[in-house]
Amino acid sequence: MQYLIDASVYVFRAYYSMPDDMVDDAGNPVNALYGFCRFFGDFMEQVTPEFIAVAFDESLSKSFRTEIYPEYKANRDPAPEELKRQFAQCRRYVRSLGVMELASPRYEADDLIGTLVEHGRRQGRPSTIVSRDKDLTQLLGKEDVFWDFAGKGKLRYEEIPGSFGVWPEQIADFLALAGDAVDNIKGVPGVGKKTAEKLLAHFGSLDVIYDNLHRVHEVNVRGAKTLGAKLDTHRDDAMLARKLTGIACDAPIDDAESMLQPAPPQLGAVNSLFDEAGIGMALRRQAERVSDIYRHQ
Repeated sequence: MQYLIDASVYVFRAYYSMPDDMVDDAGNPVNALYGFCRFFGDFMEQVTPEFIAVAFDESLSKSFRTEIYPEYKANRDPAPEELKRQFAQCRRYVRSLGVMELASPRYEADDLIGTLVEHGRRQGRPSTIVSRDKDLTQLLGKEDVFWDFAGKGKLRYEEIPGSFGVWPEQIADFLALAGDAVDNIKGVPGVGKKTAEKLLAHFGSLDVIYDNLHRVHEVNVRGAKTLGAKLDTHRDDAMLARKLTGIACDAPIDDAESMLQPAPPQLGAVNSLFDEAGIGMALRRQAERVSDIYRHQ
């Protein structure tokens, strides 16, 4: 099993849940750093993975999705400078623990994770995706796991419909139909989540829906008689959205197989980071325990 962590989810969670009066000697906030390091240290102690990578998001200004649709995620405010600084520190911490850390200006963390999921499959190795973001469930095969660590727990392939309403391979089509306000994806106007779920339950995929618009009236949803015409009118919107909601699995990643295997932590680098941030002994001792685990394997 390989473990692929969607880091930004946990950095943001720490930033908004940890006290913002946690600061270093210069008065810079370190709450996101502290919370993320605690999460990641807990994870490494609990799991001691043989294969692991941690993916971060960078600026979306050069993302292939913004080339397709400039308004993609344009509704989001830029991250404040104190959070950008802590993101960089979190990436330093992951590298200091000897773990593969990756980010790209062109590909999102989801795409980097998707690429590593496909790499693992070629090696005959399933993946556990550690995240709270339902978009990533589209990557699951029958041997894979979606793990909301310290949250709702683990979900397997067959459990996804019970939580998200559709099968993993339908997630991108679902978002293309219903839209995704978080990412500023409009989808098909007037098609909500329940309608999208019922369309996909009946037809299976977005392409099959559009191949059978003359049969959409058969679906037991409100407004079924006019739904086919609505879908036809907004066909281009749906197909554009589908280009945005699907996860790319072809990001360039060098030496993935070697990098996925953790190296012994560099405690000197960990302590230098913690000295700068004014972080005390609890997390340092945790890093030492992680180091002991990997040095004795």
